[in-house]
Amino acid sequence: MGVELENGQAQFQDMEGVNFTDDQLVDFIRGFLTSVSLGNTDGYHQLVGVIHHRDRLSPDEVALLVTCLKALSGAVSCIDVVLHESLLAAIFKMSLWDYGPNVMDALIELITSLAVSSGKYVDSCLDMLVTNFMPPHSYKDFLKKPHGLTRKDEVLSRVHTALKDISDLVPLAPLRLELIVVHKMQRVFFKESLTTIYVENMLRLEKGAMSEFVGRKILTALVDKLLDLDVEIGWDDILQDDFSKGIFEIELEDENESTDDIDEDNSELPRELSRKSLGGNVIAETLDSLIVLTFEHLESCERDGRLNEVFDILLLSFQRTVLTAYKSKFAQFVIFYACALDPEVCGARFSVTLADMFVSCNGLPLTRMSAISYLASYLSRGKFLSTSLVTTILKRLVDWCLEYGKTHDVDLNPKAHKIFYSGCQAIMYVLCFRMRSILEIPRLKSQLLLMPIGRILTHRLSPLKVCLPSIVEEFLRQAKVANLFTPSETFIFNGLLESEYSKTFGGIERLDMFFPYDPCLLKRCDRYLRPYFVYWSMVRPTYDEEEEDEGSSDEDVAEVFPDRIEENLMDDEAMARSYDDREFDLDEFDNALDKMSITPRNSLPFRQDCVRMPSRIRPSMSPESL
Repeated sequence: MGVELENGQAQFQDMEGVNFTDDQLVDFIRGFLTSVSLGNTDGYHQLVGVIHHRDRLSPDEVALLVTCLKALSGAVSCIDVVLHESLLAAIFKMSLWDYGPNVMDALIELITSLAVSSGKYVDSCLDMLVTNFMPPHSYKDFLKKPHGLTRKDEVLSRVHTALKDISDLVPLAPLRLELIVVHKMQRVFFKESLTTIYVENMLRLEKGAMSEFVGRKILTALVDKLLDLDVEIGWDDILQDDFSKGIFEIELEDENESTDDIDEDNSELPRELSRKSLGGNVIAETLDSLIVLTFEHLESCERDGRLNEVFDILLLSFQRTVLTAYKSKFAQFVIFYACALDPEVCGARFSVTLADMFVSCNGLPLTRMSAISYLASYLSRGKFLSTSLVTTILKRLVDWCLEYGKTHDVDLNPKAHKIFYSGCQAIMYVLCFRMRSILEIPRLKSQLLLMPIGRILTHRLSPLKVCLPSIVEEFLRQAKVANLFTPSETFIFNGLLESEYSKTFGGIERLDMFFPYDPCLLKRCDRYLRPYFVYWSMVRPTYDEEEEDEGSSDEDVAEVFPDRIEENLMDDEAMARSYDDREFDLDEFDNALDKMSITPRNSLPFRQDCVRMPSRIRPSMSPESL
């Protein structure tokens, strides 16, 4: 082959000009391997040198490397983990990204043979393949070119084929693989290009042939990674609250300000929450890319009919990590998007699960308050949620607050009754967004007007004095016009965002001001979310009397809440039916989940409503324990 080897050793030179059969090549390499135990290491060290070669290879050197790799594949039974440690180290350090197709094929064949030959090599082989999920750092610019994308496809297609082959032949390989993938994920640096490629490969595993073995752990690890990146971005990096303004005023864009430096996609965003504050933030850009990848993966799951299966994993992960994270800013939009893709099942399940968690007497106060914050924000912002579902959940919250008031006939105390206040604030917040859409559907309007909202808000606990002034003010303004509720006393808020009372019931976590589905500040994510999202500027409050203007129509209203017009066009016979038969029914929903092999709500551990089970509350329990 014209290759001059070091020290003039004859072993490899003897291969020149001779047409060896495959078996003869294997025997030749076996000789090198077995001679190590006899103290003759010259040929072995030359073999290691061929494998370990890191400089640019000539055509003859490439041919020799391919020959050695193929011969080693047939001689794996002679490889000893101790005697041939340097050879194994050289093999496992090889990067597929550095070679052409011939070397890649030979190396993949060797790695597969090693993994199958002995359980001692399985972890090392899998680790080597997973390491090849990511290219060397020097490939960052190369991957932006067509040739780089071709190389990426050549490498990754071989990696995933090898992982599948090893998993088929080694029963424990999938379990080992998921552990390796998750472990390496935790160590991936916050560099957008490398992290993104790694996550692409994780999701490729999740939707591939090994999904049933590795999918759950991979999705859970991904959500954990998103949350890790999320918490790296502090609130101080995003915005500075103006406490002289209400939350609805903050969200509205200030049209008098110049928008030259804000792109078109930012037109719906509040000036105070401009994405300019995240510009140049490497972690935010990485998180943006990863969430978009996850969105696209969810879309493919929906097309393949497996979104419900994936949603089970996302929901459990949300409950265990995202829900309890301190003011998560972006990671929660993953489950929001999954719900948007399947409103009837996933969307309804999420809202019902959050409601269950809030009313459960088994949950910790902080968990229950986080759940109601998510629920209120979700019901308000989910453009894809039916008005019927929103009304059903609202009624459940109102019933819980009413029962709580009956068992706690005491005076105002924000700290002791913070769960009650969080429920009241959630009801008012949702109605600020949804009141008009509910009132425009006769059957739902009747249901809303029958809810004892006034009894709750005029309770001795005085929720109108404790909840966020900006929410109370907006709610009262709309409720008065709708003849839903008018307080007997006058409240003067002076447009304040918060009060000392609201600070107290919100606690150090300030859950009174936690609205997890406020507009997403990640640019690429927002483009995906926008079609499914309700911005405050899109809401038509009950006091907005401009609906008869030329620019307003039923079609405009339907764009925000699509089910309004359909609900209003019911025929007389349908209108005559009891709306209880046609509304969102929780029991029917449980039965539907059961038929789909999805765990019904009433079998979940948090499905215990403490205010409906007074016997579970011992008289000696303090209000804080609730």
